[in-house]
Amino acid sequence: MRLINRHPDRVGLVFLAAVPFVLAFIAYAVGSGMRLAINPADKLLPAPSHIARTALALFTEPDKRSGTILLWNDTLVSLRRLTLGVGISTLIALVTGLLIGLVPYIRATLSGFVAVLSMIPPLAVLPILFITFGLEELSKVVLIVIGITPVLIRDTAGRVLDIPREQIVKAETLGASSLTIALRVALPQILPRLIASVRLALGPAWLFLIAAEAIAAEAGLGYRIFLVRRYLAMDVILTYVVWITIIAFVMDRLLLTLSRRAFPWSGAGL
Repeated sequence: MRLINRHPDRVGLVFLAAVPFVLAFIAYAVGSGMRLAINPADKLLPAPSHIARTALALFTEPDKRSGTILLWNDTLVSLRRLTLGVGISTLIALVTGLLIGLVPYIRATLSGFVAVLSMIPPLAVLPILFITFGLEELSKVVLIVIGITPVLIRDTAGRVLDIPREQIVKAETLGASSLTIALRVALPQILPRLIASVRLALGPAWLFLIAAEAIAAEAGLGYRIFLVRRYLAMDVILTYVVWITIIAFVMDRLLLTLSRRAFPWSGAGL
């Protein structure tokens, strides 16, 4: 049997999935041990046991001044900003993508404009957003929206244009209006693709959020990382980085599960 036709069983899947993580942990542990053997006070690669103790404290011990557990408070603040920005972007992309894909006049008007917007580096306009919207929540949410919406629109519109013309002609033959075609023919077919696009956009969305929080914020995961960097608190930074990664992974899995259950015919991938 050819290698491309061989598939691991359930135990093999778990084992193979764990291998890269175990190797990464071993590499870090070895590197940390080598640096600490030379300099026990080294802060660049703290020992895994030290990181574990720091993580336990961050998750369980309240701050002495505020009385709150800072990591949980930072998580809630960042998730509120992220979900609001991604939610607004998804809604705009859904409506605009449908219009561009289905209506030629709107496509001729907006497709080029959206293409140009998608080429603007979002972080380059961050100072403009701070000047325009201030340093509060709005500017951070707007940065996420500006950063991922144009790409989501282009992908959604492209999926609408990929719908076979025969389907639209048949719907028109049966007397369907433009709104009916949009809601009954196009919408069910683009929703799985939109979810897949949002999954891919989560990475850039986190990047824009962390960047905005690092520059101007009083709470948030990005704010905390850049606050403690001046003290070379790598144990805290690594804990926050791993925590952000776990949250992002869980969000991705939830979207994948939603796509598979709501649209089992779509064949949602990894």
